[in-house]
Amino acid sequence: MIIDTHVHIFDPLRPEGVPWPNPDNELLYRTTLPDQVKAQAMPEGVDGVVVVEASEWVEDNQWVLDIAKDDPFIVGLVGRLEPGDENFARDLERFSTDPIFQGIRFWGGNFEDVFQGDFIDNMRRVADKGLVVDVNFPWKSPDGFFALQEQVPDLKIVLEHVSGVTVNGERPSDEWMANMRRAAEHAHTTMKVSALMENSAEQPAPVGAEYYRPALDAMWDIFGEDRLFYGSNWPVCERAGTYARCISTVRAYFAEKGTEATENFFWRNSQVVYGWKER
Repeated sequence: MIIDTHVHIFDPLRPEGVPWPNPDNELLYRTTLPDQVKAQAMPEGVDGVVVVEASEWVEDNQWVLDIAKDDPFIVGLVGRLEPGDENFARDLERFSTDPIFQGIRFWGGNFEDVFQGDFIDNMRRVADKGLVVDVNFPWKSPDGFFALQEQVPDLKIVLEHVSGVTVNGERPSDEWMANMRRAAEHAHTTMKVSALMENSAEQPAPVGAEYYRPALDAMWDIFGEDRLFYGSNWPVCERAGTYARCISTVRAYFAEKGTEATENFFWRNSQVVYGWKER
C-alpha cells in the first residue's frame, strides 16, 4: 500500500476562484481535483492521498471535505486554521467532527505567534483531539518551534518538505543536522519526505537515488524507520520533475532498507500519525 500524504487540490475555475496560486503561475494555475491527482498517482501504485491545504480561506476546509465525502481516494485533510485567530477554537470544533479532517498546517513565519495570545492554548486543543500540526521549520528563528514542542509535548508535529534541507549530493549542513536532532528528541515529532526534488540545488532535479542519498541517510539516522513517511507535494513537485520520478527516487532508497521499512515509510507511519483509515 502507498499513501501520499502531501497533495494539493484547488480549482481556479470555480466561481469564487482561489487565493493561490497566482494566475501568472503557468505551471500551477490549473485544476487539480481528485481526477487529476489519480492520473498521476495511481499508475505509480498509490492507493490514497492526504490533501494538504492550499488556501487560507476557512471555508475551503469544507470545500475539500465535501469533495472527499464522495471520493474515498482522499483519506485525509490537513486543513488551514490560524492558531492566533479569535475563532480558532470554534472552527477547530466544527471541522474536527469530520474524521477526514486530521489536523492543520501552520505557516507562522518565524513562530513569533507562539508567544502571543491564545496560541499555546489553541495548540493544546489540537493535541487534545489527537490532531496533527504540519509545519515548515522556521530557520530564521527556531526558538518558537522548540518552545511549542516543550509547552505542548503531546502535540503531533509533522516537519514537512524535509525541513528545507539543501539536496546537493552531500551531507546536510551542521546547522540542519543539529536542529533536526533537537527536534527529533520529541517522540511526537516526525518528518514528511516531501518536496525532496524541489530542494535540489540542481534543477531540473537529477534522476536516481544516489544524488539524494546523503540527505535521506541523514533523515534516516535522525528520525529512524518509524518516523519518516512519504509525500509528493504534487502538483508543486512538477517544478522539479515528474510525479513518477518523485516516487521512484524514494522507492529505490527504501527498497534497500527492506520490506518492513518500505511499508512503514509508504503507509504505516503516516497512519499512526494522521490516523487515516482506508475508505
